[in-house]
Amino acid sequence: MPETDTTPTPRRKRRSGSEVAKRILEAAAQEFEIAGYAGATTAAIARRAEVTEAQIFRLYGSKQDLFRAAIFGPLNEHFSAFMARAAQAEGDGRELARAYIVELQDFMASHSRMLMSLIVASAYSPETVGSVNEMEGLKAYFEQGAALSRRRLDQEPKVSPDLMVRVSFAAVLANLMFRDWLFPPGLATDAEIREAIVDFVIGGIEANGPVGEG
Repeated sequence: MPETDTTPTPRRKRRSGSEVAKRILEAAAQEFEIAGYAGATTAAIARRAEVTEAQIFRLYGSKQDLFRAAIFGPLNEHFSAFMARAAQAEGDGRELARAYIVELQDFMASHSRMLMSLIVASAYSPETVGSVNEMEGLKAYFEQGAALSRRRLDQEPKVSPDLMVRVSFAAVLANLMFRDWLFPPGLATDAEIREAIVDFVIGGIEANGPVGEG
């Protein structure tokens, strides 16, 4: 008779609550980025995190709560950190504007999958995800940009600074999100595209006066 292997199966080390929570958030972020809000399931997230769905729901009462913890919350924190760095920048007005738009492009590129997840979820499940306007980091971006615009103006602006900062943000975001649609291979290099976006945004801002002044 063949010998029976009597070696005991090693027991999996018990994970701490913080480790379980971290695994769930990382798995949820990956699943939401890949499948979108509607396509991601708590079952798939549980498999990816190697936990049970019961463990997920003990920490997060719903898929909506999990989405906000995995995507909405971190993205808000990233925006807040970006704004804190931008607020400390010094230099000539036009140089600052150019550096700011370049860094904004880098920021969006680094978080493009999270941004896309939020955009899609907001478009198709607004009642589930909640309002993007609740993002304090994004609100700070708009408020600070509008305030900077107002400070350099000595007359009534042609375009409301509150509107201008949002349109400028949308231009940078759209060029990133729809990059493959807008820029076929061979049209321009990455550097040329980035520079064109900077020039376009600054040109729009200068509808209310030269950026280098004030």
